[in-house]
Amino acid sequence: MDLYDAMRGAPTSRLFKPDPVDREVLVRALDSARFAPSGGNRQGWRVVVVQDAERRRALRDLYLPPWRAYMEQTGGAAILADPGGHDQRRVGMVRRANEYAEGLDRVPVHLVVGVRLDDVLATDAALPRQSIVGGASIYPFVQNLLLALRAEGLGAALTTLLVPAEEDVKRLLEIPDDVALAAHVGVGHRADPWPERLARRPVEEFAFLDRFGAPLV
Repeated sequence: MDLYDAMRGAPTSRLFKPDPVDREVLVRALDSARFAPSGGNRQGWRVVVVQDAERRRALRDLYLPPWRAYMEQTGGAAILADPGGHDQRRVGMVRRANEYAEGLDRVPVHLVVGVRLDDVLATDAALPRQSIVGGASIYPFVQNLLLALRAEGLGAALTTLLVPAEEDVKRLLEIPDDVALAAHVGVGHRADPWPERLARRPVEEFAFLDRFGAPLV
């Protein structure tokens, strides 16, 4: 699959067929994802591939409390409670996301992505704002993984809503103390048709020349 086609056509997949995913396909995707950049080339990513039904149910149970809190905070719960009073496209998006969360145990494969803390340097940690730089050594790997899965014809959904339950997740999956939870990726054979191209803001809305706000395009 052409790289640009994969970048433009790798949507969040929330509805999956029940078909199992071949382990060899997952290994191929991980084998390509590992070429992502990381600080000092430390390659601190660690991935637990969860296919066992009991562990998938346990991950769903850990996922749902943060998800439901997120729905309350963002207004998603209100949209579902009164769908007629909202834009129906938005209602559909929220409904699909909620169905994904509530049925997370039915997603065939869960990839729980962690990063070794000793391999992360947050150069913005002292700034008077939320630190974001530490993610530079793990999220390029996650994006590589999403693109690799798309190239293999697999759908995927990336979230970070398991992170608040990190302690319980680490205990469930026997993840060592020096590894922090970074992401959860649900994987399977996509049940919906693939879009030809995703809807995103145009370049001129976010890229500038020489100074913020000066047109590039």
